Amino acid sequence: MQDDDVLTVKELAAFLKIAEKTAYRFASEGKVPGFKVGSAWRFRKSEIDRWIAEQEKRQEGQEK
Repeated sequence: MQDDDVLTVKELAAFLKIAEKTAYRFASEGKVPGFKVGSAWRFRKSEIDRWIAEQEKRQEGQEK
């Protein structure tokens, strides 16, 4: 999978190892970076990777 790939909700859920419903909820609540094509959510892998890194930094800051 390349960084410029675009993921569907199903692919995002598999990538993050979460339920599809959870991935959809995160997207609709703005918790993960995504965009809509018509009524379907899409996610750039590079933005998801950056979001994961931000989450890790945020958790490290809370543990100190």
